Amino acid sequence: MADKGTVFLDEIGELDLSCQVKLLRVLQDQTFEVLGESRPRKVDVRVVSATNRNLVDMVSSRTFREDLFYRINLITIHLPPLRERKGDIPLLVRYFADKQTAENGLPPVHIAPDALVFLEKLSYPGNIRELKNLVERTILISGKETLHAADFQNEYTKNTASTPSVSTHDNIEGLTLEELEKQSIVRALEKYEGNLSHVAVALGISRAALYRRLEKYKLIDN
Repeated sequence: MADKGTVFLDEIGELDLSCQVKLLRVLQDQTFEVLGESRPRKVDVRVVSATNRNLVDMVSSRTFREDLFYRINLITIHLPPLRERKGDIPLLVRYFADKQTAENGLPPVHIAPDALVFLEKLSYPGNIRELKNLVERTILISGKETLHAADFQNEYTKNTASTPSVSTHDNIEGLTLEELEKQSIVRALEKYEGNLSHVAVALGISRAALYRRLEKYKLIDN
């Protein structure tokens, strides 16, 4: 599909070694084979990749192929974390707010100046995804057309305060990751009274991803 165009490979540092070999072949020979076929196909694409991993260290530890590293490392652009570019926050907030209201058929939301001041003071260990999640959750849960600092602070405080709730209120010893995930979804469903949009935003996943998990854990009637 990307032939004669550009393909973006996100989190390339997570690619396992067997797939790294296949990708290297595409970059070196400009050929690949469709699953189930033996005839190689020619392809000409520009590859843009991204990662938050240190690929140099991964090459040293032999978890990332050195030859692939030099193939993709022709031009490097370092994107600073959000906490180092607070000036981008107003534009990102506006973008996330407009997108969220459009997707849910909500009226436009005004972000008050004091709200932006509050948002610019946060440290964002979760980077842009954390900001996006906070903006979307505040819009959906507050239901207001003008959002102030208190609105964002309320949702930020609730989210950070609820993070350790699994370990403080429940005995998680012996539980699998799937069981913990199911517990988190059940709590969110109870908290937001089954509103899937609110649940998805609170959990930091898309509605489609949430629906797949609901089906997986048989939490919804088909």
